[in-house]
Amino acid sequence: MLSDDLNSCADLLRRGDPDRFMAAMAAPVAARHVLFPLYAFNVEVARAPWVTQEPMIAEMRLQWWRDALGEIRDGGTVRRHEVVTPLAHALDSAGAARLETLIEARRWDIYREPFEDQAAFERYISATSGSLLAVTAQALGPADKAVLADAGYALGLANWFRAIPALEAAGRIPLVDGRPEALRELASDGLARLKRARGARHKVSRAARAALLPLWQAGPVLARVQRAPNAVAEGALDTAPARSRLTLLLRATSGLW
Repeated sequence: MLSDDLNSCADLLRRGDPDRFMAAMAAPVAARHVLFPLYAFNVEVARAPWVTQEPMIAEMRLQWWRDALGEIRDGGTVRRHEVVTPLAHALDSAGAARLETLIEARRWDIYREPFEDQAAFERYISATSGSLLAVTAQALGPADKAVLADAGYALGLANWFRAIPALEAAGRIPLVDGRPEALRELASDGLARLKRARGARHKVSRAARAALLPLWQAGPVLARVQRAPNAVAEGALDTAPARSRLTLLLRATSGLW
């Protein structure tokens, strides 16, 4: 049975990140003690820059979460909070420190400046999606860092493509180069990383595999961008819900994330 805090994390995740909620529900029950608080933490941090028009307030919200991670990292008294409390049980010191890089990267979301260059864009994807996936997997069991880095980047890129219409509507500049050929190149790189990660599945322990279930949509999204980059601006990257759920079920039961 899940604690009240974990149920609160699950509800927050269900409302704020339905895809990761579905992936967590497809995972073994024991894994949810790690998945729910980590994914709920990600929801809270990801939305912090967007709940206010005041950059200083957004910075303060992110600092609150950075301070909470610092308490977990240092191993002292950790503040009582429905997400932070179970998060402290799921994380070790190294995991908490790694997630601080995720928070730092999220500061980009507060402002309207574009990415400095392609390397800055890739660092953002790796620091956000990549850090979350790596920390989650390693909290569950042993996993190769290179595999997690490739998988996390591919997932982050796919989700970024899906978010581009909303980002542009909010006045952000989400890509260094938005030309169709540039989108194809990005998608091809993401697919190559995903293929490389899946080719080394044996380097991810059975226990850690649950952290890679959110990848179930990454391949189809990246392939769609590669074929039809205009689908990004049209917001037409999602798979039909019934097919998407079936794919997740097959990935979860087979272990072939």
